[in-house]
Amino acid sequence: MSSVQQVKPLYEELKKEFSNKRRDVNKCKQLISKMKIALLTLNFFPNDKATKAELIIARDFLEICCQLSIETEDVEAFERYFVQLKTYYFDFRTELPESAYMHELVGCHLLCLLSQNKLAQFHSELEMISIGDLLNNIYIKHPVSIEQYLMEGSYNKIFLSKSNLPSERCKFFIEVLSNTIRDEIAECMEKSYESISLQEAAGILFFEDKALVKPYALQRQWQVDSVTGLVAFKREEKEKKEIDSDKMINDFVNYAVQLETII
Repeated sequence: MSSVQQVKPLYEELKKEFSNKRRDVNKCKQLISKMKIALLTLNFFPNDKATKAELIIARDFLEICCQLSIETEDVEAFERYFVQLKTYYFDFRTELPESAYMHELVGCHLLCLLSQNKLAQFHSELEMISIGDLLNNIYIKHPVSIEQYLMEGSYNKIFLSKSNLPSERCKFFIEVLSNTIRDEIAECMEKSYESISLQEAAGILFFEDKALVKPYALQRQWQVDSVTGLVAFKREEKEKKEIDSDKMINDFVNYAVQLETII
């Protein structure tokens, strides 16, 4: 029996479990661990000796790993698997049939980079994508538009984009990015205002309902007055140091005398 035939039953079991709408995530993780060991018998890492069948199994396996990582909100695992997966997508694009999940996962990875403010890496990844996909593929166009909104400071468009996502898997990364933007806005609010109404805070922070401001305010240790409906921001009191004018004048005079002596 060839190495591919030995691995394939385990892969089919993983594929079947993962495709089940009521899939057992823990069972999927156990099968993934077994698959990693089994793939050691194959040319798991792409090279000239690897057969087409080996490459397809390895690629499809990594795609499942990426999808499961998104589902379990494990960003580190997603990035780790995608680094391996993109070799199959871009270096072996002519040797392998195109995967149905390729553009979706590439788009998710671009959103992942934006959510972590890795703009340099984001633009490096774009260079590997064809012009046709950049202009026409819905999964790729979406993160490109999001990056443009970020550069423009059009944060409202990013929050509005959540209602028109190309894939349900994009939702996690958009939520991470939205939370990051909201936290940055909140920091600016703390420095700009002493207090603000709940309604105004909801609008500035892009909350659909002012009731959502209260748990967020609690998280940031803001004070919410239930009677007046005002949000008071916690400010750090800075110690004011009194300036000793006489000492400062004496220091300047001494400095001038020393400078004149040197000259």
